[in-house]
Amino acid sequence: MTILVTGGAGFIGSNFVLDWLRGSDETVVNLDALTYAGNLENLKSLDGDARHVFVKGDICDRAQVDALLATHRPRAIVHFAAESHVDRSIHGPGAFMRTNVEGTFTLLEAARAYWSQLQGDAKSSFRFHHVSTDEVYGSLKPQDPPFAETHPYEPNSPYSASKASSDHLVRAWHHTYGLPVLTTNCSNNYGPYHFPEKLIPLMIVNALAGKPLPVYGDGQQIRDWLYVTDHCSGIRAVLAGGRVGETYNIGGWNEKANIDIVRIVCALLDELRPDPAGPYSRLISHVTDRPGHDRRYAIDARKIADELGWRPAETFETGIRKTVQWYLDHPEWVARVQSGAYREWVDQQYGG
Repeated sequence: MTILVTGGAGFIGSNFVLDWLRGSDETVVNLDALTYAGNLENLKSLDGDARHVFVKGDICDRAQVDALLATHRPRAIVHFAAESHVDRSIHGPGAFMRTNVEGTFTLLEAARAYWSQLQGDAKSSFRFHHVSTDEVYGSLKPQDPPFAETHPYEPNSPYSASKASSDHLVRAWHHTYGLPVLTTNCSNNYGPYHFPEKLIPLMIVNALAGKPLPVYGDGQQIRDWLYVTDHCSGIRAVLAGGRVGETYNIGGWNEKANIDIVRIVCALLDELRPDPAGPYSRLISHVTDRPGHDRRYAIDARKIADELGWRPAETFETGIRKTVQWYLDHPEWVARVQSGAYREWVDQQYGG
């Protein structure tokens, strides 16, 4: 038995591959283009493990996807591959349209052709699992209830618009062609191997380097936070028991403002790696808010709990402590991902 994972060298994808192989002997074929956020070092512990087959490639390359499906005959495709950073999508939306829309279309067409020629149990049990985001739902007001799966799509950034487009494609390929799909929409992930352009790892890395901690606007943007291994267990639950054609929200039940996240990270670093120069909170620096910045996201994860019995194992307090400790324990990983291109991006985005 085999599954095909796209984007399995990225943050969530690599955590999923590692989590999957900790609990299963089922082979993972891992297709990743190794763009700036894809990092094979995340998967170094799998070197020499025959259960992990890595293939460098582009999900927009139909011939390569067809060849992988024909060769490895997976029982499922778990589709993580995506451009995922809102700020980058504002500066360069084209890459997001290509990977997230065209790439998902290419995968769906390849999966449809492959699934159509399967027979018997192999056909009935095949699944195309699309991993998406809560950002497709838009922004909530302070008094609004959290996003349920029935919430209308109201994407506000090029990134979220591209993911909403891909969600609609997945839905349409199920309703038009019968392709057995599953979709999960998750809240903000955090944890090990997170590329340090996103809020939590950027704060940790900058604080340890004595650099400013850039906070957009007043920092009162609220997000729901989900520890990455909880996300992985949620995907496994949906892949194993989710109803075909359905969408499941995966959230951490942890709504927190960005400024509070930064202060929590600073307090943990004060405890675990104190700075002789003083509290890390002295480095907090408010910067101009980004265009169209959504004010609040929150996930209602009752459907996956009620139908599949899934709930997050980590509280935010346990998850953020594990995350900060992981970065403290892996300075070599941090140093290697901070390439020249990465530094140029941070300087461009946050003003040096």
